[in-house]
Parts: sequence; structure tokens; C-alpha cells
Amino acid sequence: MGLGVRWTLHGDGRTPAPGAVVRPDERLSWPRTAGLGAQHVVAMFGASFVAPVLMGLDPNLAIMMSGVATVIFLLATRGRVPSYLGCSLSFVGVAAAIRASGGDSAVVTGAVFVVGAALFLAGLAVQRFGARIIHAAMPPVVTGAVVMLIGFNLAPVTASTYWPQDQWTALLTMAFTGLAVVCLRGFWSRIAIFLGLVFGYGISWIFDLVFGKIHSPVGGPEAVDHWRLDLSGVGKADWVGLPTFHAPHFEWSAILIALPVVIALIAENAGHIKAVGEMTGDSLDDKLGTAIAADGAASMLSTAVGGPPNTTYSENIGVMAATRVYSTAAYWAAAGFALLFGLCPKFGAVVAAIPGGVLGGITVILYGMIGLLGAQIWINGRVDLRNPLNLVPAAAGIIIGVGGVELNITDSFELGGIALGTIVVITGYHALRYFAPPHLKRQEPLLDAGTSGYDATAEGPSGEPGDKRG
Repeated sequence: MGLGVRWTLHGDGRTPAPGAVVRPDERLSWPRTAGLGAQHVVAMFGASFVAPVLMGLDPNLAIMMSGVATVIFLLATRGRVPSYLGCSLSFVGVAAAIRASGGDSAVVTGAVFVVGAALFLAGLAVQRFGARIIHAAMPPVVTGAVVMLIGFNLAPVTASTYWPQDQWTALLTMAFTGLAVVCLRGFWSRIAIFLGLVFGYGISWIFDLVFGKIHSPVGGPEAVDHWRLDLSGVGKADWVGLPTFHAPHFEWSAILIALPVVIALIAENAGHIKAVGEMTGDSLDDKLGTAIAADGAASMLSTAVGGPPNTTYSENIGVMAATRVYSTAAYWAAAGFALLFGLCPKFGAVVAAIPGGVLGGITVILYGMIGLLGAQIWINGRVDLRNPLNLVPAAAGIIIGVGGVELNITDSFELGGIALGTIVVITGYHALRYFAPPHLKRQEPLLDAGTSGYDATAEGPSGEPGDKRG
């Protein structure tokens, strides 16, 4: 297929035949392909909007680099893996922890750049040795615990930063988003977060008209009078312009906080590759290493210019399942739309104006979902938590990660939170397994081919976490 940029027309180019699917190397007519691309952009909007805002990064640059990352991914996988790469929600907790310790945006992107490099190397290792090394180093009990502590570590951000800005808007937004996630069907359920943002925008505007300014903390501990929805920056923003770029800055303390997210990203990619392979009927096991490496390379490029890291998005996989169109041409169209949005500062100003109360309502659900995906990994991996070999390292690591326990190594270097929790889970599990009596060692079979041991639902929030999402 070469670079995967040549497609044959499927049928009459209008709709898939009954029972048929549009394969990655096929396409519908170009107008319909462009429409599908726009739909993919809308599907990833929710998480890709929220993630850079929560990380304190430029949303315009995030959207633009998601388009660049998608192009890199499609070229690297030779058009065999239809997927969109959007901003990863798995790094939100990392960014919050780095900023809490005094780091700025350059330190955040520097730490995440190193994570992208580690992910790239992990992809090369999987490509060389096979997926068995993932399961050997990170069995489900470890992966699930790390994803869980990453998600639940975010709880104080919602409780202390976003929710207090406007508790009633947060409560209504949370209720609406929850109803949208549960009650809507098909494509609409895939953009429930985006719909929650729109609803929160509307409620904030109405409350400003009816009740006037609110007296609450915003951007600091002191309560002040302010509008819930401040669109003054939108009017001042240009329609066309470049986003804000900055170079990364590297600090070891921040890098150690960020590195554990590699585990969540590998789990996300494995789940997504498995899901897409099952839907298309084309075994993609041989592309797992390439996909992970491409994700890492794309994240390195994005963070090198000041953008957020990227990961494959389950929202877009859901769109493919609903439409039965797996054409990579649609993702090229989506990448093109994302690039255009990134060159519109007014669009970024609208995203940056999301009220704090709205973020509070959405993140209550979103952060919890990220954490509970760790439990889903345990369920899919049939992890027996009655076995102390599984229970002890997972329990200790989660409490350390969620509670923000710190270990002072020297006067100027300390480990804590996500980093320390992850180290405890990984080293604790393998050390205890080495010394455990034989009756506690119920060895799970290693993966000897592709991702056959992974369930498609064991993917991030994007997404993260993952992902997400993002």
C-alpha cells in the first residue's frame, strides 16, 4: 500500500453496501469523506478541548498538533490503522502535580517530551521482541493500579480548583453530562463531553444574565466578583494567526512525575489496536509496535513546540463502529480540519473561556472515569485481589499516588504522588513475586502473538485513559 495514501472507491461512493464496511484502503466520494472527517473532529472535540485547558497549554496549538500527529501516525502505519491522535487526558494529573511544585508550561512540556521518547522506545522494543514483553513487565494488576492512581490523583484538582468557582453550574453540568453519557445513543453518546461543555456555557451565560456576577475564587485562593462566562478575550482575538509556541525545559523532578504515564499510554494503544483490528477484520498485531512508536514520535514533536502529548482516541473508534467507515482518507480530512482550527486564534479564545464551574462539573465525571478504567483493566485481566501478591503492591501504590505521599531522598530531591506510587506498584509486585511462595504464584500465560490477551475495552479516556483520553 506504500504510504497508505491511495484509496479505491467503495461501491458507488455513497454508502456501504448492506453488511459491508468501507475498509482502510477504500473511501467514499470526496464530499462524503470530508463530511466524515469533520464528524471525526467533532467527536474528539470534547477531550481535546478540555485536556490542554486543564494542563494550562494553548488549545489552538493542541488542536493543530493533533492534526500533525494524526498525519504522522497514518504515514507510519502505512494507512492500515485508522485512528485519530488527540490530546491525552492521562497527563492532566501530571501537569497539575508539576505546576503545584512550581513548574511552568515549559517544564510540563519538557517532562512530557521525555515520556514521548520513552513511548517511542517502547514501541521499537515491542516491534522487535513482540507484545509478550508488555505483559511480562506490566501485567494487568500493575497496569490497572497505575491507571487508577493517575485518575484518582486528580480528585483534589476538581475539589479545590474548579468546583468552588461556581458550585451550582458545576452540579448542573455534572448532571447533564452524566445523563448524556448514559442516555444518548450512537454518535451523540460519543460527544457527550462536548455537549456537556455547550450546556455549561449556556447555563453560565443564563446565570450571568439572571444573577449577575458571582463572588468566588478564580485563579487564586481569594474570592472575588467575576462573570461566570467572560468572552472579552474572544472579541480581541484574530480570526487567523499562529498559535503560541515555546520550547520545553527539562527538570528531573518533573520527568519522574510524568514517566509513569507511559504505562497508561501503552495500555491505551494496545486496546485501540485490538479494537480496530476486530472491527475491520484485519489482524493488526504486527502493527502494535509501530503504532506505539508513532504515538511516541508524534508526542515528541508536539511537545517540542509547546503542545500537549497525543494518544489514539476511542471516541473516533466509536464513530467508525457507528458508520462502518474505516477509511483512512476520512482521517486525513479530519487532520486537515484540525490544522485549520489551530490557525484560528478566535477559536482558541472560545475554548480558553470555558467557565471554571463547567470544568468542575465535567472533571468530576471525567477524572473518575479515568481512574475506574484501571478497575476495568483488572476485570478484563481477571486479576484476583484476594491474592496478597496482587493486593499488597496495588493497595500501597494507589494510596501513595492518590494521597500524595512523599519520600524525601535529599534536601532538594523527593519522590511522591504518581511517581512514587507507580514505583511502588511495579517494583513491589515483581519483588514480592520473586520471594512469594509457589502457591501464590498463579502465572498467567505471556502474550506470544500480538495483543490477543488484551480486551478492546481496556483502553484510555480519550481519553484519555486513558484518555484519554484522553
